[in-house]
Amino acid sequence: MLTANQPPLLALVDELLAEQGRLQTPVARFSAAPGLAPVYRDLIPLTKPGPGEQYAFEVDLDSCSGCKACVVACHALNGLEDTESWRDVGLVHGGSRAAPFQQTITTACHHCADPACLHGCPVLAYEKDPVTGIVRHLDDQCIGCQYCVLKCPYDVPKYSERLGIVRKCDMCHQRLGEGEAPACVQACPTQAITIVKVSIHGGGTPSSGVDTSRFLPAAPDPAYTQPTTRYVSARPLPKNLVAADATALRPQPPHWPLAVMLTLLPVAVGCYTTAAVSSSINPRFVIYYMTNLAWLAGAAGLGASVFHLGQPLRAWRIFLGWRRSWLSREAMVFGLWFGCATLTLAIARGFSAGPLPLALLLVATAVLGLAGLFCSVMIYVDTRRVFWRLAQTGPRFLGTAAVAGLAMVAPRLAAFLLLLKLAWETRTWYDGSISARLQRGPLRTAAMLRDLLGYGAVGLLVVLPGWVAVTVLLAGELAERYLFFRAVDAPKMPGVPRG
Repeated sequence: MLTANQPPLLALVDELLAEQGRLQTPVARFSAAPGLAPVYRDLIPLTKPGPGEQYAFEVDLDSCSGCKACVVACHALNGLEDTESWRDVGLVHGGSRAAPFQQTITTACHHCADPACLHGCPVLAYEKDPVTGIVRHLDDQCIGCQYCVLKCPYDVPKYSERLGIVRKCDMCHQRLGEGEAPACVQACPTQAITIVKVSIHGGGTPSSGVDTSRFLPAAPDPAYTQPTTRYVSARPLPKNLVAADATALRPQPPHWPLAVMLTLLPVAVGCYTTAAVSSSINPRFVIYYMTNLAWLAGAAGLGASVFHLGQPLRAWRIFLGWRRSWLSREAMVFGLWFGCATLTLAIARGFSAGPLPLALLLVATAVLGLAGLFCSVMIYVDTRRVFWRLAQTGPRFLGTAAVAGLAMVAPRLAAFLLLLKLAWETRTWYDGSISARLQRGPLRTAAMLRDLLGYGAVGLLVVLPGWVAVTVLLAGELAERYLFFRAVDAPKMPGVPRG
């Protein structure tokens, strides 16, 4: 209302604003319509989680129709790339011929009570909100190493080639903070997705637990990360429930920079270890050949690893996660190893007298190298993928180091060890696993090439030892590392097969 003390224009604006505050928008009137208010208010909790609680997705399997409206809404609201998806829709089936069972499911990040992505990140680019329990990814911290992709058993983190970082679902935490439902929840036409509060035993610490009895039976084992998503149904789920794409053959990315690094670094460690043992037997050979070859292999291996990072300029912070990430430990140990190796090479070449004798430095370099190689093994063992279990990864990495280190000083012994290594690897061709089927199927050519180069190196080491034999040996080990990454059976939630 106009007053004598107000300019006419300002008074008019105030009056219009006051009128707007009294009006209800069409959306407000719709949400307040009789019968609809309970539906939309029940999509999210009305209060924040209390002590020992957190937010979680709940999926009503009986209501999910597989329409993928949740996928579209998530993609649109978060501005994802064409090939990027934070929510997937899959299919599970089971039962018997007399009583078949089939159900579509929708799945996104499970915001686990003990998230593997968070524990594996070397730069602390993940955080679990202490109030809501939402596992968030900090994009400005990420270096694009993709280790969280390997650690997560549900295929949740997605790597963006354009941005050079990993991204994932954050339960639309900003919308939840304003009392709005996440995009997927709001878009579902059958209200199959809701946000609920679940109990977390132990307050969300690494030793905490969550009731996983309502997790999907066809999904990876929930005991590893303790996912909080609940799948509910009025129908009993068959005990033989499996994902429709459970047997799909999905060769994984080759990760060439890592394949090169994990070929050359074991070679370098093996050469330095052999040099430390045989330096007193043939010091001239150690000084002029072994240390040079080891240093060059190590430098090339560490250099190759940088090309795996989407954001290499941020790599300086890789030590931040050393308390819980094997990747951080590997980087730190190999950093110390390379410094020690460089000093050893300088002394061996006569560029520096050095404060320590050469033999002692060789031993120190060998010990650091073996420690770094152990960290490399544990990086993959810690993902809990069957193909990368300790019994397979350890002999592969340490076997390369032993064979390469002996190839120059005891070629026949190296040939024997390589023969044992090849036989051990061949076991994975016939164990009935997805990895075995991959090596006999889509990756058969690569597997045959690895055997051809491996057995060729065995013959050369026995008959014609020298640089030719070593070159063939390295080519064969690189082929084996290629299969190491490509043939792993990557766990995931039921959904569309990913290449």
